[in-house]
Amino acid sequence: MAFVQLPEWAALAPALILAGTALVLFLLDSINPYSTNRTLLAGTAVVGSLSSLAVAVWFTAAGVGATGIENYGVIEIMGDQFVVDQLALYFMSIIAVVTALVTVASHDYLRDHTYQAEYYSLVILAATGMSMMAAANSLVTIFIALELTSLPSYALVAILKDNRGSVEAGLKYFLIGALSSAIFVYGVSLVYGATGSLQLDAVASGLGNAGEMGGLLGLGILMLIGGIAFKTASVPFHFWAPEAYEGAPAPISAFLSSASKAAGFVLAFRVFTTAFPLEATTDVIGVEWTWAFVILAIVTMTVGNFAAATQENVKRMLAYSSIGHAGYVLIGLAGLSTGAADFVMGAAMMHLLVYGFMNTGAFLFVALAEYWGVGRTFEDYNGLAKQAPVACAAMAVFMFSLAGIPLFGGFWSKYLLYTATIEAAADNAVLLVVAASLVVNSALSLFYYSRLVKALWIEDPVIDRDRLAQPTGLYAAVIVAAVMTVLILPAFDPIANAALEAAAAVIA
Repeated sequence: MAFVQLPEWAALAPALILAGTALVLFLLDSINPYSTNRTLLAGTAVVGSLSSLAVAVWFTAAGVGATGIENYGVIEIMGDQFVVDQLALYFMSIIAVVTALVTVASHDYLRDHTYQAEYYSLVILAATGMSMMAAANSLVTIFIALELTSLPSYALVAILKDNRGSVEAGLKYFLIGALSSAIFVYGVSLVYGATGSLQLDAVASGLGNAGEMGGLLGLGILMLIGGIAFKTASVPFHFWAPEAYEGAPAPISAFLSSASKAAGFVLAFRVFTTAFPLEATTDVIGVEWTWAFVILAIVTMTVGNFAAATQENVKRMLAYSSIGHAGYVLIGLAGLSTGAADFVMGAAMMHLLVYGFMNTGAFLFVALAEYWGVGRTFEDYNGLAKQAPVACAAMAVFMFSLAGIPLFGGFWSKYLLYTATIEAAADNAVLLVVAASLVVNSALSLFYYSRLVKALWIEDPVIDRDRLAQPTGLYAAVIVAAVMTVLILPAFDPIANAALEAAAAVIA
């Protein structure tokens, strides 16, 4: 028996802590709007992020959101508008980890930036929206959380006001984001018109009353998929990603490509497992919605990897690489029509956690290179290991892990995803094509990832560089991400169990 009985709303503590941290940052800015105390502002953001992570992990270990006799069970809040279960806590942990790494790295990256407090406030507010999205259980609260995530993200991409590329990227991101939000909210209205409900469980219950509105419901579901495809940078809504990631400050590129992508996928997992159970939805609209994700998965991973292989700009290469990884995770939705649905979705969730470390670390290494004044092409990175061997070793870890080379976490998550897809193919032979696409695209990715490692470690420098500084925050974030990318492999069992339990509970 617990010594203190917490109110139900306390289950949202990981997200509420982030919201409180944003308010503290606003307060610090209002007290001294011209403050350049980077340590205080970055430290406040880091403490808030780590506190959110600690509470999310504590809740998970304590059994909050888990089913079982000795567990607290799923906690529903505000008339089922929010639900805290293992799925929500799992993704809240990913978002908090990425936010902590990004805020640590930003301490050095923003050393000469004017809008310090605004930057950290916007990062924490966007993270708050992502955490709320993980627990949202209604199409209304999902849309609100989506906008709370998106609006600060637009400003963060364009925050380098004196940089034309940053402002242009922010404008493009905003325009495409506004279009995708309009598509998403119109899809919400069509689903409401067909089912008469917005709460996800009620939408599922209302499918039987949809009657002759199958076409309306089908169009609404298609529009919801479009909104989710934008958030996850999936083809054909991926065009904003290379522009936004290249123009944004590198820590923000890491934040958007990892935390924002995780938030988009938890939204997809919850909506399509809860609101649109496959059999009932198919009876109404006449086609399985998983086919859309089968096509999206194959096209997204293929376009992302082939585009990445042609890039000369390292940041754009990582941007297209992140699109390819979105295709891998989409397999988790493509396999929901099979008997191995929980295994496939759990494997996709595992990959997102590992991806959070290795992809964030890769972009933060780019931030470190920008700090040193290194250019953005592969040639500019030539011979960098001679002056920064530790950081370049970390980058090699990220590259080989993203490619799926053994000894790193990315290998195990890809292997489990491939194994799950093959098992699911027993019920749907088309998934064999998806599994083959995963293997082929992973092999292709090794080409461009190893190309960067070759530039760092083998090629001779094009120019003579001065002695490189060693900024503490950036170095710490990169090294921590690299260490976790390696250590996560032998410690994968508890992560796999948490992901599989979360997936099984939602699918059931």
